[in-house]
Amino acid sequence: MDKARFNAAARRYQNMVYRTALHALGSPQDAEDAVQEVFLRLFRHRGTFESEEHLRRWLLRVTVNYGRDLLKSPWRKRRVSWEEVPETPVFDRPRQAALYREVMALPEKYRTVLNLFYYEELTVREIGELLELGDSTVTTRLARARKRLRERLGEDWQDE
Repeated sequence: MDKARFNAAARRYQNMVYRTALHALGSPQDAEDAVQEVFLRLFRHRGTFESEEHLRRWLLRVTVNYGRDLLKSPWRKRRVSWEEVPETPVFDRPRQAALYREVMALPEKYRTVLNLFYYEELTVREIGELLELGDSTVTTRLARARKRLRERLGEDWQDE
């Protein structure tokens, strides 16, 4: 990949990669590291991409795999956070902050499918292909995630 195409891809997709990593890892610092690692892998990638959509899906797949690998690492299991209070984004409305906290409290498998479905606007089939899961598994994870959010947020939950 030439430098101009790489720079264009980095500008276009860095927010998508960050959001996906944040939902997978639960930590802004880990998500920032993931963004760097994913784009380093893109820079080193010697293959070609058939289309912009192929590149986008490749980046999502690498991000999800990197997050899984990081969560499985023995180092992460022994790590203790230095921060007393985790860093969270600032939201305009209290409802957004409450939703963010509740989504981040869900297990990674639910956070990931929610992010890919609502923020990256992938279909159930596309999510299944990306995560190597069956369509019914993706649908079940989405339903369980929504149910948990509905239980925790009550009337503030809006499935848009």
